[in-house]
Formats: sequence, C-alpha cells, structure tokens
Amino acid sequence: MPDDRLIVALDVPNAVAGLALAEKLGDTVGFYKIGLGMLTGGGLALANELKQEHGKRIFLDMKLFDIGATVEAAVRGLAQFDLDFLTVHGDPHVVRAAKEGAANSDMKILAVTILTSLDREDLDDSLIREGDVAELVVKRAIHAFEAGADGVIASPQEAALIRAQPEAENRLIVTPGVRPQGAALGDQKRVQTPAKAIENGADHIVVGRPVWQAEDPAAAACAITNELIQP
Repeated sequence: MPDDRLIVALDVPNAVAGLALAEKLGDTVGFYKIGLGMLTGGGLALANELKQEHGKRIFLDMKLFDIGATVEAAVRGLAQFDLDFLTVHGDPHVVRAAKEGAANSDMKILAVTILTSLDREDLDDSLIREGDVAELVVKRAIHAFEAGADGVIASPQEAALIRAQPEAENRLIVTPGVRPQGAALGDQKRVQTPAKAIENGADHIVVGRPVWQAEDPAAAACAITNELIQP
C-alpha cells in the first residue's frame, strides 16, 4: 500500500502528461495534487479519472478566493466530484463559505495561510501587515480553524508552531515546500526535508519536481516514503 502521507503534485502541462506520470508511478503513490496550472489542461477530468478509475486520493489545489456566495457556489460544484482535499485562501469569510459549499460531501477544506514561495520582503511589497512570517502564519491558521477549516496549508517550518495550538487539535496540516536532502529549492523559500516536516506535525507533505523531474519517478517517490518511515 502506498504511504498517503506523500502527496505528489502533478504540476505538468495537461491531463495527458499527468496521467502518463501517474501510470509511471503506479502503486508507489496513492495521493495526487492537481493545481490551478492544469485546470485549463483537463485537470478536473484527470482528477475524476484518477479518483474513480484508479482509486487514487485527490487534492484539488485551487486556492479559491472571492466573495462568499461565489466561493460557496464554486465549492458546491467541485464537491460533486467526490474529491478529498480542496484549498481556499484562509480568510475567514472564504473558509466559512467553502464549508457551506462542501457541507454535503466528505471533501476537506484546507486553508492557505501564507504561500511558501513568499518571505517578509514579498509581504511588504503586497502591503501585508508587519510581523514575523511564522507568527502571521500561526494567526491565520487559528482564524481559519475558528472559521471551520478542516486543515491548513503551511510550510514545514511553521508546522510545529501550528500543531502546538489548541485550535489545531484533530485538524490537518499539509505542507508544500518539502524537498528531499540535496534537492534544488526551485521557487520555494521556506522549505524542509520530508521526515522533518512530518516530525514537525504535518499530516501530509506535497512534493512535485523532485519526483516528476527524476529519471525514475517511482524510485524517487519510494525514496521519499522510505525517509518518512525511518526511525
């Protein structure tokens, strides 16, 4: 059985490439993330095929943000696909609307705190309030939990801080920004190794390029899951 703590990001151009990668990975991976970049390349169709025909779990990473009524309608439409996770921005009004939209499904709503590609300088450029990035992530996570989020997306460097909060009890922490030892950082700035992310309190890690750019993606995925079970 694959270790579903590992979620492989299918950050490839279209559904054809995504399905080909999933076939290469076979039984080594049971959980996939399909993001906004593939939406116009058949992403929803791929999500449905992997879920219904291949028995995979699916994390739809849309990071929805809009007025409440629009978010609720969008989530209600996505919930019909019987997917596992959906991301929205962590603003409380967005989380509440998303939970309403997902009310008749088992789909978990995960709130984005602060994107793992951003640092304090980026937040300054976006006129985001002053403060340490980690502190802001924790505050946003708490607000999202209070609004009903089933979990949050946060970098592995903040996972332990979030897990320590009473509001995080029985909630999910999913961490992108995970790179195996020696892997290139790419556009991520707040990163950690897979084992450290789990140790810090993450329930799932998301890994993309270190898997799909590898000469042998299945071997790369196995190496990551092996790292997760090391004592």
